[in-house]
Amino acid sequence: MSTPPQPPQQPAVPPQPTAYPYPNPQSPQPGPFYAQPTVIGQPAVQPLPGQFGQPGPSQPGHPYAQAAQFGPAAPVPASGGGGAGKAVLWAAVGAVVASAAWAAGVLLVGGKGDSADLRGYSAPSNMCSSADYSSFKGEYPEGDSSPTKTSLKNAALDESYCSLGLKKTGSSYADAYLSMQLDLHKKTDPGPEFTATWKNYGDSHTGYDVSTVSGIGDEAYLVSQDTTSGSSSSGSRYATLAVRDGWVTYTMSYSVYLSSYDQDKNPPSLSEVDGWLKKDATSTLGRLRG
Repeated sequence: MSTPPQPPQQPAVPPQPTAYPYPNPQSPQPGPFYAQPTVIGQPAVQPLPGQFGQPGPSQPGHPYAQAAQFGPAAPVPASGGGGAGKAVLWAAVGAVVASAAWAAGVLLVGGKGDSADLRGYSAPSNMCSSADYSSFKGEYPEGDSSPTKTSLKNAALDESYCSLGLKKTGSSYADAYLSMQLDLHKKTDPGPEFTATWKNYGDSHTGYDVSTVSGIGDEAYLVSQDTTSGSSSSGSRYATLAVRDGWVTYTMSYSVYLSSYDQDKNPPSLSEVDGWLKKDATSTLGRLRG
């Protein structure tokens, strides 16, 4: 018995991709949202449970609890008086002892004002009326009606300064200039810098003569320069006596400038000026020492 012919079979429709999750073979496999890097020739490394994108194992007895997503928490260090604690304690004690030793050292080397070697000197408020410059008045009898004077009182330094013009008889303007300055260094010893500055003045200034002066203070230097070359209408003459007595310094300076317009054509020689500076500086320091 023959069977009736069957209608042609419809070809099977292949399964269509779907957006539904696994186990549909067209859906992506479960795993991390981001692709993992691979090395050629080696299988890709699968993420471990608990890494980002993978659920961790549930905690027993708590169906909704999960392991930490970013690794285990760091252990809390145990407290107690171990070796580390003792080391910190001894370090703190050492710092306190070092600070105390430093403070004591500051006091011993003159960190306080009352340890300064001032030898009884005081800085006057008006140096122009306190300083002695009588040796110059024979050559320059006319006084300065408006000298410049300043003073300073400070925890670290007391200072008094005067600058005035010297006039010969009949002069309308100053023929020469004189300045005096006293400094009381109350915090630091000026000795090393004073010596370096004045003893070596000729090394840093061209054309100056430097000589050591004895009998005034702890140390004294006379610095001078003459550029007149015998002329009465050009050049200048300059001289400074610098004295240090303990932590006190004193300078007395003379200067004269010659030109064709000046009335003074015959200023005193430097040898005369040097003698006047020594005499008046010695007298002034005696007055200010008290």
